[in-house]
Amino acid sequence: MKNHSLTKSSLSLPSFSIPKISLFIGLTIAGQWVLSDVAHIPGGGLGLLLGVGFIFYILKPGKVSFDTPSTVQGWVRRCHDVLENFECLLEEGEQSESKKERINSLQTIINRSDDQNIGFLKTKGLKLPDKDHIENVLGIKNKVKVSFPSSLPVKDQNWILPDLIQEQDFIVYSLALPMSAADLLWIRNIPADQPAWLMVACVKSSDWSDEQKALEAQLPDRWTNRILKWNGSQTEMASVLSPIKKLLEQPKKNIDNTKLRLLSRLHSSWQKDLEKLRREKFQIIQTRSQWIVAGIVFASPVASTDLLSVAVVNGLMIKEMSKIWDCKMKPELIEAVSRQLAIAAIGQGVVEWSGQSLLSLAKLDGSSWVAAGTIQALSAAYLTRVVGRSIADWMALNNGVSQPDLELIKQQAPQLVSKAAELEKVDWVGFLKQSKEWIKSQSNDYKFNSV
Repeated sequence: MKNHSLTKSSLSLPSFSIPKISLFIGLTIAGQWVLSDVAHIPGGGLGLLLGVGFIFYILKPGKVSFDTPSTVQGWVRRCHDVLENFECLLEEGEQSESKKERINSLQTIINRSDDQNIGFLKTKGLKLPDKDHIENVLGIKNKVKVSFPSSLPVKDQNWILPDLIQEQDFIVYSLALPMSAADLLWIRNIPADQPAWLMVACVKSSDWSDEQKALEAQLPDRWTNRILKWNGSQTEMASVLSPIKKLLEQPKKNIDNTKLRLLSRLHSSWQKDLEKLRREKFQIIQTRSQWIVAGIVFASPVASTDLLSVAVVNGLMIKEMSKIWDCKMKPELIEAVSRQLAIAAIGQGVVEWSGQSLLSLAKLDGSSWVAAGTIQALSAAYLTRVVGRSIADWMALNNGVSQPDLELIKQQAPQLVSKAAELEKVDWVGFLKQSKEWIKSQSNDYKFNSV
């Protein structure tokens, strides 16, 4: 299994301009005033502490440790963790049928037979050796099952190998020269962690050297020393399959490797379903948090949204998101990630872009903008949406990580934010509809308080 490990690295100091630092200090003091006098949240030095904490964690070094299972038991535990995640997110009665299917799929892999399975693949028109003869050649000392799955089509839309083929311990792909485009596409889609060989039909041994070089030039490096030459004779099969026969002498290792691969694949498919469910739950949190930010900024006279947006995202949204994504990291490490993403969002001009867009729309519908701080408040809400989606994307990518690599995050942040901003632009119309509802509620509250 591929071990995703990174070396330890410390977080370097991000570049801050003098105006930005000055603005941050001013926002810290203003944030204290907003939270204590406007929002009526007790805590005299809260704004100042936020600022000091921001600088402290920006300078704090980060470590990384990726926890990818390397044993069957480890992957089984990870799969059970995903099942528990489903139970935590789904309401009672929503998961009974799907839960049974998932448990059965997991148990099928765990209870795999002790027999080793070898699948011989080909496209239409190719000849395969005799099945009984292969079993006699390979299965003298070991329990080996040889299968000849249906011929692969020469035309296909997705070029995805059937599950039966991916469940084999070993694959031998029969190939005729010159190699066709269909063969190349099927070969490229054989899982990289599935042991496989190419059995090439070649009658004239004198031409083999040149043909082998030409074939290897068209194939990925994984097929180096994985090409078996076969002249079509049954009596030659023992010699042709000798590399595979040697590996069959370690049945437990081979079967465990297959279980590892299948469990990893099963876990990946479950994670896709789980991520879809998590996104549905996240949208509720995202919508609520963005209007909390908008409300605080709307009540503040400060002409910027940076500090308050980051404070609210760190304090409210991330705590709930951590539960949804079952994040095992320390809260301060997750907050450090969110700050990197917020800095990247501000640096990419998300606030400026949203503000300009809202101003242009305000000219078309001036009656809906009821206060001077509305544009600023909505820009802050939009920034919260983008940062929130960026954090969600990061949590999805780093599921199972015990500690984040903050230096790597710093490099990835612009791409994560850019992708999130583009996706949120697609839903810009939906955001504006929500905005009008929020503006209406703010207008009603203002009229009520004025009476």
